[in-house]
Amino acid sequence: MQKVVLITGASSGLGLATALYLSEKGFNVFGTSRDPNKNKDKLPFDLLQLEITNRESINKCVNEVIKRSNKIDILINNAGRGITGPIEEINNEAIIDNFNTNCFGPINMCQAVLPHMRSQYSGLIINITSIAGHTGLPFRGIYSASKSALSLITESLRMEVKKFGIDVCSVAPGDFATDIASRRYHSPIIKNSPYEKYSDNLNTMNSHVDKGSPPKKVAKLIERIIYKRKTSVHYQVGPFIQKLTKTLKKILPSRIFEKLIMNHYKL
Repeated sequence: MQKVVLITGASSGLGLATALYLSEKGFNVFGTSRDPNKNKDKLPFDLLQLEITNRESINKCVNEVIKRSNKIDILINNAGRGITGPIEEINNEAIIDNFNTNCFGPINMCQAVLPHMRSQYSGLIINITSIAGHTGLPFRGIYSASKSALSLITESLRMEVKKFGIDVCSVAPGDFATDIASRRYHSPIIKNSPYEKYSDNLNTMNSHVDKGSPPKKVAKLIERIIYKRKTSVHYQVGPFIQKLTKTLKKILPSRIFEKLIMNHYKL
């Protein structure tokens, strides 16, 4: 039978690339967007309205998928948002909003689909985290923390639901050529602030995204995970040097690793 896939944040970036690719491969794909009316007529998959930070919106979206297809085989928690800035100056509301989008929203999505997956004694949840979640990066600390939290949630949830025939894993992408930089929250640059030159680091981050790999690479990895009989808990995808960061953090003395990161960000 055709597998039913629900992908959050499927109107752009990695989510759109994955939704398009899985649709081409014969999956019954439902994507989500805050405003699906913008481009739903141009897409080969159904685009549903979803506000990832609103529990009522989440339940409505999941119920709509069940109504149309009678099941949900795969949830891909992709919706997320970037945030940059010195931790001393980032607005507290922006921090809360980022965790609501990148961590609490995906948790609520899991809670909404799990009863349906348990009833069918099958299911796969893929949480899209980030290679940035492996390390506290300068001026990306909040983003790293929210993605790291989702990564640990993945580990816990995987063990809790295994007995129900449900599989859970994470995919941590590095930099890919998407429009994520244009949708990031950037902490305002304050005149005469000790962090005033943080904009130079922002330009470095954006250049990495511009030079990133095609998003279809993530979609192909997700397809391979779907067909695996036994998954690993975590997957990484991206430039070799970014994937190497996790290993270097384990084997290098902390001061040397920290110096490498600071040199990379020209600090």
